[in-house]
Amino acid sequence: MFNWVKTAILMAAITALFGAVGGAMGGKNGMLLALGFAAVSNFFAYWFSDKMVLRMYNAQEVDESSAPQFYRMVRELAERAQLPMPRVYLIEEDAPNAFATGRNPEHAAVAATTGILRVLSASELRGVMAHELTHVKHRDILISTISATMAGAISALANFALFFGGRNSEGRGSNPIASIAIALLAPLAGALIQMAISRAREFEADRGGAEISGDPHALASALDKIHRFAQGIPLETAERHPETAQMMIMNPLSAGGLRGLFSTHPSTEERIRRLMAMSPGTA
Repeated sequence: MFNWVKTAILMAAITALFGAVGGAMGGKNGMLLALGFAAVSNFFAYWFSDKMVLRMYNAQEVDESSAPQFYRMVRELAERAQLPMPRVYLIEEDAPNAFATGRNPEHAAVAATTGILRVLSASELRGVMAHELTHVKHRDILISTISATMAGAISALANFALFFGGRNSEGRGSNPIASIAIALLAPLAGALIQMAISRAREFEADRGGAEISGDPHALASALDKIHRFAQGIPLETAERHPETAQMMIMNPLSAGGLRGLFSTHPSTEERIRRLMAMSPGTA
């Protein structure tokens, strides 16, 4: 229920932001156009944001005939978690990572890169996919996917501001309000992600994933491997669309610049420490 409230607040805030920027740039007509754009963005974000993200990563849906071991693993974990069977996708990327998306457990999808299938053992991969299914069970996926889509829409708002602000003879923005708005929009998108996505949700998904898979040590080992491999293998789509990074099991972004604004993951070391404390025989 809480995630539904957060989603409603997020959509209302985006609508208000679009209206304010549209009014500042283009008066009444600009506000109406921006509010119309916000309404369309909200509609598509709720109903189609999962498909947009999957398409962005060129994810390919698989089934029991095309990826039998992986598909059966997800099905077995979904049954253990008492969840409907999600759609299953593979992303042709060397960088090891995975995410879940969708608006509810009945319309959920899980995706993993081909890199993570190569890097992890079967037990480690089970832990990762159980982590993602925990996000589905906790209904984190709605706010996560919509916030990513909305942060991308804020970038489109920059182009909107530039359009209404006009350009001078040198091709630069001639409206100082538009210039200020454009300068603030990227940090604003990052702040939106930070406010919408709690770092605590990753700890909860780790705990739930360890319980569903029955092997906290394997998930801890998976996180350690992903962290080490991901540092040397960039996930190019995430670098181009940093607002989607918060959906991943591990932050895929290189450090520095505005990308740090989109970091929502707690430290890998702390996540591993908590999982190891769950292992049998650990004091």
